[in-house]
Amino acid sequence: MTAATATQRTGAGSRRWGLPAGTFPAGLRRCAVPLALLVLWQASVGLGWISTRTIPSPSQILTAFWDLTVSGELAVHLLVSLGRVSAGLAIGVSAGTVCALIAGLSRRGEDALDALLQMLRTLPHLALVPLFILWFGIGETPKIALVALGTAFPIYLNLFAGIRTVDAKVVEAVSTLGLTRGELIAQVILPGALPAFLTGLRYALGVAWLSLVVGEQINASSGIGYLAMTAREFLRTDVIIVALIVYAILGLLADLIVRVIERRALVWRPAFIKE
Repeated sequence: MTAATATQRTGAGSRRWGLPAGTFPAGLRRCAVPLALLVLWQASVGLGWISTRTIPSPSQILTAFWDLTVSGELAVHLLVSLGRVSAGLAIGVSAGTVCALIAGLSRRGEDALDALLQMLRTLPHLALVPLFILWFGIGETPKIALVALGTAFPIYLNLFAGIRTVDAKVVEAVSTLGLTRGELIAQVILPGALPAFLTGLRYALGVAWLSLVVGEQINASSGIGYLAMTAREFLRTDVIIVALIVYAILGLLADLIVRVIERRALVWRPAFIKE
């Protein structure tokens, strides 16, 4: 079957249903199912099929979001959460990067660090909250430390793997140019490991927000997690869902930022070269 024949049959099939080809844009088609679910959700709550104490309607959630935004309460909690996750992420990414460089670029470094880090990685870091409270108290430190610990391992694992999987033939070919070890690392190995680092960063961002949800329940007086915890005590399920939506949006935005960085930093890769 030729391409022209397939196109004619597609157009004939569309006319058979009374719809010209290309009637609905791709974006509208993708939004059709979520919009239908929202309408069904709203109708189910309105008809009493779903209790608002269990799941509020989309209109109630939108109202709660608007009230929190207009009052400025959501912005205050959001800024606090962003500050905590930024501090924890900076510490975790730095620690993971340093450990990966030491272990990835040196066999001795791998012998010294890898086994220990692999053991620590298997520990559920969220279960360390009681110890963090004993060690760091109930202030900001345990919250930031929880985020830092959770984000360090994705960075370490991915960057370590990226360093070790750099094409050996490329390294050998470049070595013939008389580069020093430092130049070889800076100009060949690290750029080759950059895609793996960015993948690890995307994972780390997801773990950071997950860790923050738990961390902000440690004697917190502000933050998105504190907002959700307070809403639970007053049975405000609409506010809880607003907090969850905010977390989801923040995670999505963080992932999009890394994707933009990836496209700009990896323009030399064939997958990112536009024809």
